Amino acid sequence: MVMRTSVLRRYIEPLLAEDLPNLHSIRIGTKALAYWPHRFVEGEDADDFMRLIGEVKAAGKHLALMAHSSHSRELEPDIAQLAVKRLLDAGAVIRCQAPLIRKVNDDANVWAQLWRKQVQLGMVPYYMFVERDTGAKAYFEVPLARAYKVFTEAYSQVSGLCRTVRGPSMSASPGKVLVDGITEVGGEKVLALKFLQGRDPSWVNRLFFAQYDPKATWLDGLKPAFGEDRFFFEEPAKKNQPESVRKL
Repeated sequence: MVMRTSVLRRYIEPLLAEDLPNLHSIRIGTKALAYWPHRFVEGEDADDFMRLIGEVKAAGKHLALMAHSSHSRELEPDIAQLAVKRLLDAGAVIRCQAPLIRKVNDDANVWAQLWRKQVQLGMVPYYMFVERDTGAKAYFEVPLARAYKVFTEAYSQVSGLCRTVRGPSMSASPGKVLVDGITEVGGEKVLALKFLQGRDPSWVNRLFFAQYDPKATWLDGLKPAFGEDRFFFEEPAKKNQPESVRKL
């Protein structure tokens, strides 16, 4: 959304002009509602974006704005709420996702308040993400066990309208992995994990288990439970590598 609407049109209008029966939704991910809500409110370019949303809807497509809202404070200013209203009135659906950030929103009450505020404004809570395994994440990462605790405590505070949210979720190499629980199986404390998306479609919604590790912050920091040498998805990935790599 740092682009002018005229530039966005170069990408979106050709999709609407063609007969693409498999195209049902157009998603735009942005943090602009938090740091630049004026983008959707002030000036001809903001008005043009609202018209573009209307064109997407008129073409029979669903436009989802994936808003990155990390804290309810981002939605408190009048200008932010007006931006949300304009987008909804134009025909967009706003789905909200954000990472769990240490010392920013690693508190269940913060997330519960955020989800309530989103629903109040007509937005849809969508995802709580785990900090990606990249860059200077050490400053902001939260262990997976604690992430699950924060999510569960927040989830338990809110009504069903807020429980469209999923998490905590990792967008890892093999797929999108959900931390689904902490439990004990056969006397072993484990993390229950599940694929929401997978490189192999047969992995989707499949449960698997990792040894409980209170310090692990990402999928590759976990070890398989029950004495297994590797997770079920690791061997297929290895087979897909070039022979020269497999021999290492």
